[in-house]
Amino acid sequence: MSKFIDRVVLQVRAGKGGHGCVSVLREKYKPLGGPNGGNGGNGGDVILEVDANVHTLLDFHFHPHAKAGNGKPGEGGDRDGKQGEDLLLKVPDGTVVIGPDGDVLADLIGAGTTYIAARGGRGGLGNAALASRARKAPGFALLGEEGEESEVVLELKSVADVGLVGFPSAGKSSLVSVLSAAKPKVGDYPFTTLVPNLGVVSSGDTTFTIADVPGLIPGASQGRGLGLDFLRHLERCAVLAHVVDCATLEPGRDPVSDVDALEAELAAYKPALAADAVLGDLADRPRVVILNKADVPDAAELAEMVSADFAGRGWPVFTISAVSREGLRPLTFALAEMVRQYREAHPKAAPTRPVIRPVVRGDSGFRVERDPELEGGFIVHGERPERWVHQTQFDNDEAVGYLADRLARLGVEEQLAKLGAESGAPVTIGDVTFDWEPQVSAGVDMVMTGRGTDPRLDQTERISAAERKHASRARRGLVEEDEVVE
Repeated sequence: MSKFIDRVVLQVRAGKGGHGCVSVLREKYKPLGGPNGGNGGNGGDVILEVDANVHTLLDFHFHPHAKAGNGKPGEGGDRDGKQGEDLLLKVPDGTVVIGPDGDVLADLIGAGTTYIAARGGRGGLGNAALASRARKAPGFALLGEEGEESEVVLELKSVADVGLVGFPSAGKSSLVSVLSAAKPKVGDYPFTTLVPNLGVVSSGDTTFTIADVPGLIPGASQGRGLGLDFLRHLERCAVLAHVVDCATLEPGRDPVSDVDALEAELAAYKPALAADAVLGDLADRPRVVILNKADVPDAAELAEMVSADFAGRGWPVFTISAVSREGLRPLTFALAEMVRQYREAHPKAAPTRPVIRPVVRGDSGFRVERDPELEGGFIVHGERPERWVHQTQFDNDEAVGYLADRLARLGVEEQLAKLGAESGAPVTIGDVTFDWEPQVSAGVDMVMTGRGTDPRLDQTERISAAERKHASRARRGLVEEDEVVE
Protein backbone atom coordinates (compact mmCIF):
# COMPACT_ATOMS: atom_id res chain seq x y z
CA MET A 1 0.00 0.00 0.00
CA SER A 2 1.51 3.35 -1.05
CA LYS A 3 1.88 6.14 1.47
CA PHE A 4 0.52 9.63 0.93
CA ILE A 5 3.21 12.21 1.69
CA ASP A 6 2.34 15.88 1.31
CA ARG A 7 5.28 17.57 3.07
CA VAL A 8 8.98 16.82 2.73
CA VAL A 9 12.30 18.53 3.35
CA LEU A 10 14.55 18.29 0.29
CA GLN A 11 18.29 18.95 0.11
CA VAL A 12 19.13 20.25 -3.36
CA ARG A 13 22.61 20.72 -4.76
CA ALA A 14 23.43 21.91 -8.27
CA GLY A 15 26.47 20.73 -10.19
CA LYS A 16 29.90 22.35 -10.04
CA GLY A 17 31.32 24.15 -13.03
CA GLY A 18 34.35 22.57 -14.70
CA HIS A 19 37.77 24.24 -14.46
CA GLY A 20 39.21 26.07 -17.43
CA CYS A 21 42.26 24.56 -19.16
CA VAL A 22 45.77 26.01 -19.50
CA SER A 23 47.26 24.89 -22.81
CA VAL A 24 49.53 26.27 -25.55
CA LEU A 25 49.46 25.08 -29.14
CA ARG A 26 52.54 22.99 -29.84
CA GLU A 27 52.95 21.92 -33.47
CA LYS A 28 55.85 21.58 -35.80
CA TYR A 29 56.73 24.83 -37.55
CA LYS A 30 54.41 26.71 -35.14
CA PRO A 31 56.59 27.70 -32.20
CA LEU A 32 54.22 30.54 -31.24
CA GLY A 33 50.92 28.79 -31.74
CA GLY A 34 49.24 30.66 -28.91
CA PRO A 35 46.93 29.57 -26.08
CA ASN A 36 44.28 26.98 -26.88
CA GLY A 37 42.87 25.96 -23.48
CA GLY A 38 39.11 25.39 -23.55
CA ASN A 39 36.46 26.54 -21.09
CA GLY A 40 34.96 24.32 -18.40
CA GLY A 41 31.37 23.15 -18.76
CA ASN A 42 28.57 24.63 -16.64
CA GLY A 43 27.15 22.56 -13.80
CA GLY A 44 23.66 21.13 -14.10
CA ASP A 45 20.55 22.68 -12.50
CA VAL A 46 18.08 21.02 -10.13
CA ILE A 47 14.64 21.61 -11.68
CA LEU A 48 11.18 20.90 -10.27
CA GLU A 49 8.47 20.18 -12.86
CA VAL A 50 4.74 19.50 -12.38
CA ASP A 51 3.68 16.11 -13.73
CA ALA A 52 0.00 15.19 -13.98
CA ASN A 53 0.85 11.54 -13.27
CA VAL A 54 2.45 12.31 -9.89
CA HIS A 55 0.09 12.67 -6.91
CA THR A 56 2.33 12.48 -3.84
CA LEU A 57 5.77 13.52 -2.61
CA LEU A 58 6.56 9.95 -1.62
CA ASP A 59 9.73 9.66 -3.72
CA PHE A 60 11.32 12.62 -1.95
CA HIS A 61 10.39 11.18 1.45
CA PHE A 62 12.66 8.19 0.79
CA HIS A 63 15.25 10.10 -1.28
CA PRO A 64 15.59 13.56 0.33
CA HIS A 65 18.88 14.45 -1.40
CA ALA A 66 18.98 15.67 -5.00
CA LYS A 67 22.20 16.51 -6.85
CA ALA A 68 22.74 17.54 -10.46
CA GLY A 69 25.73 16.60 -12.61
CA ASN A 70 29.06 18.45 -12.54
CA GLY A 71 30.52 20.18 -15.58
CA LYS A 72 33.64 18.69 -17.15
CA PRO A 73 36.94 20.61 -17.29
CA GLY A 74 38.12 22.18 -20.53
CA GLU A 75 40.84 20.59 -22.65
CA GLY A 76 43.60 21.69 -24.99
CA GLY A 77 42.87 22.27 -28.64
CA ASP A 78 40.09 24.76 -27.77
CA ARG A 79 37.86 21.92 -26.56
CA ASP A 80 35.27 23.07 -24.04
CA GLY A 81 34.18 20.77 -21.24
CA LYS A 82 30.85 18.98 -21.35
CA GLN A 83 27.90 20.62 -19.60
CA GLY A 84 26.67 18.94 -16.42
CA GLU A 85 23.33 17.14 -16.75
CA ASP A 86 20.27 18.84 -15.25
CA LEU A 87 18.33 16.89 -12.63
CA LEU A 88 14.59 17.00 -13.38
CA LEU A 89 12.37 16.18 -10.39
CA LYS A 90 8.68 15.44 -11.02
CA VAL A 91 6.27 16.93 -8.46
CA PRO A 92 2.45 16.83 -8.21
CA ASP A 93 0.20 19.70 -9.24
CA GLY A 94 -0.22 22.19 -6.39
CA THR A 95 3.28 21.84 -4.92
CA VAL A 96 4.53 24.85 -2.96
CA VAL A 97 8.29 25.42 -2.59
CA ILE A 98 9.33 27.08 0.68
CA GLY A 99 12.83 28.35 1.44
CA PRO A 100 14.88 27.80 4.62
CA ASP A 101 13.66 31.11 6.07
CA GLY A 102 9.98 30.27 5.48
CA ASP A 103 9.50 32.43 2.37
CA VAL A 104 7.44 30.98 -0.47
CA LEU A 105 9.77 30.55 -3.46
CA ALA A 106 7.33 29.07 -5.98
CA ASP A 107 3.73 27.90 -6.30
CA LEU A 108 3.66 25.20 -8.98
CA ILE A 109 0.23 24.85 -10.56
CA GLY A 110 -0.44 23.34 -13.97
CA ALA A 111 1.25 20.48 -15.79
CA GLY A 112 4.64 21.47 -17.19
CA THR A 113 5.24 24.33 -14.74
CA THR A 114 8.91 24.40 -13.72
CA TYR A 115 11.08 26.01 -11.07
CA ILE A 116 14.87 25.94 -10.79
CA ALA A 117 15.53 25.03 -7.16
CA ALA A 118 19.34 25.26 -7.51
CA ARG A 119 21.41 26.72 -10.35
CA GLY A 120 24.59 25.07 -11.52
CA GLY A 121 27.95 26.79 -11.22
CA ARG A 122 29.47 28.37 -14.30
CA GLY A 123 32.52 26.78 -15.85
CA GLY A 124 35.84 28.58 -15.64
CA LEU A 125 37.37 30.25 -18.69
CA GLY A 126 40.36 28.63 -20.33
CA ASN A 127 43.51 30.58 -21.13
CA ALA A 128 42.42 30.95 -24.77
CA ALA A 129 39.45 33.05 -23.64
CA LEU A 130 41.63 35.06 -21.25
CA ALA A 131 44.18 36.12 -23.86
CA SER A 132 44.39 39.87 -24.42
CA ARG A 133 46.79 42.53 -25.61
CA ALA A 134 48.46 42.56 -22.21
CA ARG A 135 48.46 38.78 -21.83
CA LYS A 136 49.30 37.10 -25.11
CA ALA A 137 49.56 33.60 -23.64
CA PRO A 138 48.07 33.47 -20.14
CA GLY A 139 49.62 30.85 -17.92
CA PHE A 140 46.45 30.44 -15.90
CA ALA A 141 42.75 29.65 -16.22
CA LEU A 142 39.71 30.33 -14.06
CA LEU A 143 38.31 27.74 -11.71
CA GLY A 144 34.74 26.52 -12.05
CA GLU A 145 32.12 27.86 -9.66
CA GLU A 146 30.38 25.84 -7.00
CA GLY A 147 26.73 25.05 -7.67
CA GLU A 148 23.99 26.42 -5.45
CA GLU A 149 23.07 24.33 -2.43
CA SER A 150 20.06 24.79 -0.18
CA GLU A 151 17.32 23.12 1.82
CA VAL A 152 13.76 23.59 0.60
CA VAL A 153 10.42 22.39 1.93
CA LEU A 154 7.89 20.96 -0.52
CA GLU A 155 4.24 21.15 0.53
CA LEU A 156 1.39 19.72 -1.49
CA LYS A 157 -1.93 21.55 -1.61
CA SER A 158 -4.64 19.66 -3.46
CA VAL A 159 -6.00 21.41 -6.54
CA ALA A 160 -9.74 20.59 -6.34
CA ASP A 161 -12.91 22.48 -7.21
CA VAL A 162 -15.04 21.19 -4.31
CA GLY A 163 -13.76 20.38 -0.83
CA LEU A 164 -15.75 18.14 1.52
CA VAL A 165 -15.45 19.04 5.21
CA GLY A 166 -17.06 17.42 8.20
CA PHE A 167 -16.54 15.54 11.43
CA PRO A 168 -14.98 12.06 11.33
CA SER A 169 -17.33 9.35 10.03
CA ALA A 170 -19.71 11.89 8.46
CA GLY A 171 -19.66 9.95 5.17
CA LYS A 172 -17.26 12.06 3.08
CA SER A 173 -15.31 9.11 1.69
CA SER A 174 -18.53 7.26 0.86
CA LEU A 175 -19.81 10.31 -0.99
CA VAL A 176 -16.62 10.59 -3.06
CA SER A 177 -16.83 6.89 -3.92
CA VAL A 178 -20.38 7.16 -5.30
CA LEU A 179 -19.89 10.48 -7.13
CA SER A 180 -16.64 9.49 -8.83
CA ALA A 181 -14.51 6.50 -9.75
CA ALA A 182 -12.27 7.03 -6.70
CA LYS A 183 -12.23 4.18 -4.20
CA PRO A 184 -11.14 5.59 -0.83
CA LYS A 185 -11.06 3.48 2.30
CA VAL A 186 -14.46 3.42 4.05
CA GLY A 187 -14.99 2.21 7.63
CA ASP A 188 -17.40 2.58 10.54
CA TYR A 189 -14.85 4.12 12.91
CA PRO A 190 -13.48 7.69 13.32
CA PHE A 191 -10.49 8.89 11.28
CA THR A 192 -10.79 6.11 8.73
CA THR A 193 -9.48 8.59 6.15
CA LEU A 194 -5.91 9.64 6.90
CA VAL A 195 -5.06 11.24 3.56
CA PRO A 196 -6.99 13.48 1.13
CA ASN A 197 -8.81 11.61 -1.65
CA LEU A 198 -9.52 13.22 -5.01
CA GLY A 199 -12.23 12.19 -7.44
CA VAL A 200 -13.37 13.46 -10.83
CA VAL A 201 -17.11 14.11 -11.26
CA SER A 202 -18.91 14.63 -14.59
CA SER A 203 -22.27 16.40 -14.67
CA GLY A 204 -23.64 17.42 -18.05
CA ASP A 205 -21.01 19.48 -19.84
CA THR A 206 -19.11 20.25 -16.62
CA THR A 207 -16.35 18.12 -15.17
CA PHE A 208 -14.90 19.03 -11.79
CA THR A 209 -12.73 17.52 -9.07
CA ILE A 210 -13.87 16.83 -5.54
CA ALA A 211 -11.57 16.38 -2.51
CA ASP A 212 -12.33 14.36 0.57
CA VAL A 213 -10.35 16.03 3.36
CA PRO A 214 -9.69 13.93 6.51
CA GLY A 215 -12.14 14.56 9.36
CA LEU A 216 -11.78 17.87 11.15
CA ILE A 217 -12.52 18.52 14.80
CA PRO A 218 -12.67 21.65 17.00
CA GLY A 219 -9.14 23.02 17.43
CA ALA A 220 -7.99 21.87 13.98
CA SER A 221 -6.79 25.39 13.03
CA GLN A 222 -4.37 25.23 15.98
CA GLY A 223 -3.13 21.78 14.96
CA ARG A 224 -5.42 19.53 17.00
CA GLY A 225 -6.14 16.13 15.49
CA LEU A 226 -5.01 16.07 11.86
CA GLY A 227 -5.41 19.85 12.01
CA LEU A 228 -3.03 21.89 9.92
CA ASP A 229 -1.73 18.81 8.11
CA PHE A 230 -4.80 18.79 5.87
CA LEU A 231 -6.56 22.15 6.27
CA ARG A 232 -4.16 23.50 3.64
CA HIS A 233 -5.73 21.12 1.11
CA LEU A 234 -8.86 23.30 1.24
CA GLU A 235 -7.05 26.51 0.33
CA ARG A 236 -7.50 26.12 -3.42
CA CYS A 237 -11.11 24.83 -3.36
CA ALA A 238 -13.68 27.12 -4.95
CA VAL A 239 -16.65 25.55 -3.10
CA LEU A 240 -16.75 24.06 0.42
CA ALA A 241 -19.37 21.43 1.18
CA HIS A 242 -20.33 20.57 4.77
CA VAL A 243 -21.07 16.86 5.03
CA VAL A 244 -23.21 16.44 8.16
CA ASP A 245 -23.86 13.12 9.92
CA CYS A 246 -27.55 13.20 10.81
CA ALA A 247 -27.46 9.73 12.40
CA THR A 248 -24.75 10.29 14.98
CA LEU A 249 -25.39 8.93 18.46
CA GLU A 250 -22.68 10.94 20.20
CA PRO A 251 -24.06 13.06 23.06
CA GLY A 252 -23.94 16.82 22.66
CA ARG A 253 -23.76 16.68 18.87
CA ASP A 254 -26.33 17.79 16.31
CA PRO A 255 -26.08 19.06 12.70
CA VAL A 256 -26.20 22.76 13.62
CA SER A 257 -23.55 22.58 16.33
CA ASP A 258 -21.32 20.45 14.10
CA VAL A 259 -21.42 23.01 11.29
CA ASP A 260 -20.92 25.95 13.69
CA ALA A 261 -17.87 24.28 15.23
CA LEU A 262 -16.25 23.68 11.85
CA GLU A 263 -17.14 27.18 10.61
CA ALA A 264 -15.17 28.57 13.55
CA GLU A 265 -12.13 26.51 12.50
CA LEU A 266 -12.41 27.60 8.88
CA ALA A 267 -12.63 31.25 9.92
CA ALA A 268 -9.54 30.90 12.11
CA TYR A 269 -7.42 29.37 9.36
CA LYS A 270 -5.74 31.80 6.95
CA PRO A 271 -4.29 30.83 3.55
CA ALA A 272 -0.50 30.98 3.57
CA LEU A 273 -0.14 32.15 -0.03
CA ALA A 274 -1.32 35.43 -1.49
CA ALA A 275 -2.38 33.51 -4.62
CA ASP A 276 -4.73 31.38 -2.54
CA ALA A 277 -6.00 34.42 -0.66
CA VAL A 278 -7.39 35.75 -3.97
CA LEU A 279 -10.22 33.29 -3.46
CA GLY A 280 -10.78 34.82 -0.04
CA ASP A 281 -10.41 33.28 3.39
CA LEU A 282 -11.98 29.87 3.86
CA ALA A 283 -14.84 31.54 5.73
CA ASP A 284 -15.71 33.50 2.57
CA ARG A 285 -15.95 30.58 0.11
CA PRO A 286 -19.37 29.51 -1.24
CA ARG A 287 -21.04 26.86 0.94
CA VAL A 288 -23.20 23.80 0.42
CA VAL A 289 -24.69 21.80 3.29
CA ILE A 290 -25.10 18.05 2.65
CA LEU A 291 -27.26 16.25 5.23
CA ASN A 292 -26.12 12.65 4.93
CA LYS A 293 -27.46 9.24 5.99
CA ALA A 294 -31.09 9.94 5.08
CA ASP A 295 -31.57 6.18 4.71
CA VAL A 296 -31.87 6.06 8.54
CA PRO A 297 -35.45 7.08 9.55
CA ASP A 298 -34.43 9.17 12.55
CA ALA A 299 -31.73 10.88 10.47
CA ALA A 300 -34.23 11.79 7.77
CA GLU A 301 -36.53 13.44 10.35
CA LEU A 302 -33.62 15.37 11.87
CA ALA A 303 -32.47 16.55 8.43
CA GLU A 304 -35.95 17.90 7.71
CA MET A 305 -35.94 19.79 11.03
CA VAL A 306 -32.59 21.57 10.52
CA SER A 307 -32.85 22.30 6.78
CA ALA A 308 -34.63 25.60 7.39
CA ASP A 309 -31.86 26.75 9.72
CA PHE A 310 -29.16 26.31 7.09
CA ALA A 311 -31.32 27.67 4.29
CA GLY A 312 -31.81 30.82 6.38
CA ARG A 313 -28.04 31.42 6.15
CA GLY A 314 -28.30 31.48 2.36
CA TRP A 315 -26.68 28.08 1.86
CA PRO A 316 -28.08 25.44 -0.50
CA VAL A 317 -29.15 22.35 1.48
CA PHE A 318 -29.35 18.79 0.14
CA THR A 319 -30.54 15.70 1.97
CA ILE A 320 -28.86 12.58 0.63
CA SER A 321 -27.85 9.03 1.38
CA ALA A 322 -24.48 7.84 0.10
CA VAL A 323 -25.62 4.24 0.74
CA SER A 324 -28.96 4.30 -1.13
CA ARG A 325 -27.77 7.11 -3.47
CA GLU A 326 -30.87 9.16 -2.66
CA GLY A 327 -30.59 12.84 -3.64
CA LEU A 328 -27.22 12.51 -5.41
CA ARG A 329 -28.41 13.70 -8.82
CA PRO A 330 -29.64 17.19 -7.76
CA LEU A 331 -26.54 17.56 -5.56
CA THR A 332 -24.23 16.80 -8.48
CA PHE A 333 -25.94 19.32 -10.76
CA ALA A 334 -25.86 21.99 -8.06
CA LEU A 335 -22.13 21.52 -7.43
CA ALA A 336 -21.41 21.59 -11.17
CA GLU A 337 -23.33 24.87 -11.52
CA MET A 338 -21.44 26.50 -8.63
CA VAL A 339 -18.12 25.39 -10.14
CA ARG A 340 -19.16 26.72 -13.55
CA GLN A 341 -20.06 30.11 -12.06
CA TYR A 342 -16.71 30.25 -10.29
CA ARG A 343 -14.81 29.46 -13.48
CA GLU A 344 -16.68 32.19 -15.34
CA ALA A 345 -15.85 34.68 -12.59
CA HIS A 346 -12.19 33.58 -12.51
CA PRO A 347 -11.20 32.76 -16.11
CA LYS A 348 -7.79 31.26 -16.68
CA ALA A 349 -5.27 33.62 -18.20
CA ALA A 350 -4.83 33.09 -21.91
CA PRO A 351 -1.47 31.59 -22.84
CA THR A 352 0.98 34.28 -23.81
CA ARG A 353 3.81 34.16 -26.30
CA PRO A 354 7.00 33.23 -24.47
CA VAL A 355 9.53 36.02 -24.10
CA ILE A 356 13.20 35.09 -23.95
CA ARG A 357 15.30 37.38 -21.79
CA PRO A 358 18.91 37.14 -20.62
CA VAL A 359 19.22 35.52 -17.21
CA VAL A 360 20.50 37.95 -14.57
CA ARG A 361 23.16 36.22 -12.49
CA GLY A 362 23.68 38.42 -9.46
CA ASP A 363 24.17 42.12 -8.83
CA SER A 364 27.16 43.84 -10.43
CA GLY A 365 27.62 46.19 -7.50
CA PHE A 366 29.61 45.88 -4.32
CA ARG A 367 30.15 47.60 -1.00
CA VAL A 368 33.14 47.98 1.28
CA GLU A 369 32.95 48.20 5.08
CA ARG A 370 35.42 48.13 7.91
CA ASP A 371 36.20 44.76 9.46
CA PRO A 372 35.05 44.77 13.12
CA GLU A 373 37.39 41.90 14.00
CA LEU A 374 40.64 42.93 12.26
CA GLU A 375 42.13 46.27 13.19
CA GLY A 376 42.57 48.40 10.10
CA GLY A 377 40.90 45.69 7.99
CA PHE A 378 38.12 45.90 5.43
CA ILE A 379 35.46 43.52 4.05
CA VAL A 380 34.28 43.66 0.44
CA HIS A 381 30.72 42.41 -0.17
CA GLY A 382 29.30 41.71 -3.60
CA GLU A 383 28.35 38.82 -5.86
CA ARG A 384 30.95 39.60 -8.53
CA PRO A 385 34.06 40.13 -6.40
CA GLU A 386 33.24 37.09 -4.26
CA ARG A 387 32.73 34.98 -7.38
CA TRP A 388 36.02 36.20 -8.86
CA VAL A 389 37.88 35.19 -5.72
CA HIS A 390 36.42 31.68 -5.91
CA GLN A 391 37.58 31.43 -9.53
CA THR A 392 41.19 32.35 -8.76
CA GLN A 393 44.16 29.99 -8.42
CA PHE A 394 46.07 31.67 -5.58
CA ASP A 395 49.16 29.54 -6.16
CA ASN A 396 49.54 31.25 -9.54
CA ASP A 397 50.90 34.82 -9.42
CA GLU A 398 49.55 35.63 -12.87
CA ALA A 399 46.05 34.56 -11.82
CA VAL A 400 46.32 36.75 -8.72
CA GLY A 401 47.39 39.67 -10.88
CA TYR A 402 44.40 39.12 -13.13
CA LEU A 403 42.15 39.19 -10.05
CA ALA A 404 43.74 42.49 -9.00
CA ASP A 405 43.01 43.93 -12.44
CA ARG A 406 39.36 42.88 -12.26
CA LEU A 407 38.88 44.34 -8.80
CA ALA A 408 40.52 47.60 -9.85
CA ARG A 409 38.31 47.93 -12.92
CA LEU A 410 35.24 47.30 -10.76
CA GLY A 411 36.28 50.17 -8.47
CA VAL A 412 37.26 48.19 -5.37
CA GLU A 413 40.76 49.71 -5.25
CA GLU A 414 39.37 53.23 -5.49
CA GLN A 415 36.78 52.59 -2.79
CA LEU A 416 39.39 51.18 -0.42
CA ALA A 417 41.56 54.24 -0.93
CA LYS A 418 38.61 56.55 -0.17
CA LEU A 419 37.99 54.72 3.11
CA GLY A 420 41.60 55.25 4.14
CA ALA A 421 43.03 51.79 3.53
CA GLU A 422 46.81 51.73 3.82
CA SER A 423 49.31 49.45 2.15
CA GLY A 424 49.27 46.06 3.85
CA ALA A 425 45.75 46.46 5.27
CA PRO A 426 43.94 43.09 5.55
CA VAL A 427 41.09 42.93 3.04
CA THR A 428 38.56 40.06 3.12
CA ILE A 429 36.56 38.99 0.07
CA GLY A 430 34.43 35.91 0.53
CA ASP A 431 36.50 33.42 2.54
CA VAL A 432 39.89 34.85 1.49
CA THR A 433 41.88 37.52 3.36
CA PHE A 434 44.91 39.18 1.75
CA ASP A 435 47.14 42.21 2.29
CA TRP A 436 46.11 45.13 0.10
CA GLU A 437 48.78 46.64 -2.13
CA PRO A 438 47.55 49.77 -3.93
CA GLN A 439 50.51 49.66 -6.34
CA VAL A 440 48.97 46.64 -8.08
CA SER A 441 46.89 48.61 -10.58
CA ALA A 442 44.94 47.66 -13.67
CA GLY A 443 45.22 48.75 -17.26
CA VAL A 444 49.03 48.77 -17.46
CA ASP A 445 51.31 47.20 -20.03
CA MET A 446 52.66 43.90 -18.79
CA VAL A 447 56.34 43.09 -18.90
CA MET A 448 56.86 39.79 -20.71
CA THR A 449 57.70 37.15 -18.11
CA GLY A 450 57.32 33.42 -17.68
CA ARG A 451 53.84 32.00 -17.69
CA GLY A 452 52.26 31.89 -14.28
CA THR A 453 54.16 34.91 -12.95
CA ASP A 454 53.29 38.58 -12.54
CA PRO A 455 56.09 41.11 -11.89
CA ARG A 456 53.70 43.46 -10.10
CA LEU A 457 53.41 40.92 -7.30
CA ASP A 458 57.19 40.59 -6.85
CA GLN A 459 57.77 42.49 -3.61
CA THR A 460 61.58 42.52 -4.05
CA GLU A 461 61.80 43.96 -7.57
CA ARG A 462 58.75 46.14 -8.08
CA ILE A 463 59.06 48.19 -11.24
CA SER A 464 57.67 51.66 -11.78
CA ALA A 465 55.00 52.66 -14.26
CA ALA A 466 57.66 54.45 -16.34
CA GLU A 467 59.71 51.27 -16.55
CA ARG A 468 56.66 49.30 -17.63
CA LYS A 469 55.92 51.84 -20.34
CA HIS A 470 59.53 51.77 -21.50
CA ALA A 471 59.55 47.96 -21.68
CA SER A 472 56.38 48.02 -23.72
CA ARG A 473 57.77 50.56 -26.18
CA ALA A 474 61.01 48.57 -26.46
CA ARG A 475 59.07 45.45 -27.48
CA ARG A 476 57.43 47.45 -30.26
CA GLY A 477 60.82 48.74 -31.46
CA LEU A 478 60.08 52.37 -30.62
CA VAL A 479 63.07 52.77 -28.28
CA GLU A 480 66.26 50.90 -27.52
CA GLU A 481 66.20 48.44 -24.66
CA ASP A 482 69.28 49.93 -23.01
CA GLU A 483 68.02 53.51 -23.30
CA VAL A 484 67.93 55.23 -19.93
CA VAL A 485 64.47 55.62 -18.43
CA GLU A 486 63.88 59.13 -17.11
